[in-house]
Amino acid sequence: MIAFAYIEPESLEEALALLEQHGEDAKVLAGGTGLVNLMKQRLVQPAYLIGLRQLARRPELAEIRPSGSLTIGALCSHRTIETSALIQRRLPLLATTFQHVASVRIRTAATMGGSLAHADPNQDPPPALLVLDARVRVQSSHGEREIELSDFFVDYYETVLEPDELITAVIIPPQPAGAGTSFFKFLPQTHDDYATIAVAARVSLDGDTILHPRIALGAAAATPLRARTVEAALQGQTPTPAIIRDAAALVAEEVDPLADFRGSAEYKRDMAIVFTQRAIEQAVTQATANH
Repeated sequence: MIAFAYIEPESLEEALALLEQHGEDAKVLAGGTGLVNLMKQRLVQPAYLIGLRQLARRPELAEIRPSGSLTIGALCSHRTIETSALIQRRLPLLATTFQHVASVRIRTAATMGGSLAHADPNQDPPPALLVLDARVRVQSSHGEREIELSDFFVDYYETVLEPDELITAVIIPPQPAGAGTSFFKFLPQTHDDYATIAVAARVSLDGDTILHPRIALGAAAATPLRARTVEAALQGQTPTPAIIRDAAALVAEEVDPLADFRGSAEYKRDMAIVFTQRAIEQAVTQATANH
């Protein structure tokens, strides 16, 4: 790694001022599980590294707060989210998804905000957060804004974050009553590897009619993505095996996977179809049980 100056602000205001001062010459260090690897490979070479360890003491940045919506502080670790009784009760999809992330050691270090800012399309949490209609709250010295997660990722390792902005929280709105959810991570390698394909689904039912379907995939393109054509094909339909199968097949036109040692682009596209169908089926089964 190249030489850099390490600064550890004691307040959010100080951190934001440093980001405004140093702009694109600065990077933020939260858990460090993604950024440090990029720095070792010299893919990222910041002149200033702003460490957030002191800010983890601030409740609004490091706690999970219930209200009408559920707010997860940006410095909550993956392990905190995985083991939270509140998450397990209100959003079991998140608890299940975060259990699939790497190893306990990584989950204990990695933070919610850091992983989203890292914007690796192969990560496990984004598909689950996308189907839950999550929003990202970001702040700078000039104010704050909320961004739909579906608008947050713009390219490989790129987001809409400005150089002077910091993620402060993720907000998950109330979910449709009785909704069923599912998460599938297909990986032929070891448990702590990135997925070959990951799929999350959310479905609610009004009698025998599908409402509010959400389907999202990871490791399927340059960014995590919502499979909107699949969702449109499911909306208002009866969840018969044929309807689910035909809707899942449409995902092949939405994904654009990169070939790597986990599989060819063609193989990943085929697996996207298979696991989208399984995710929808499981979400429908759960919604039926909750109905």
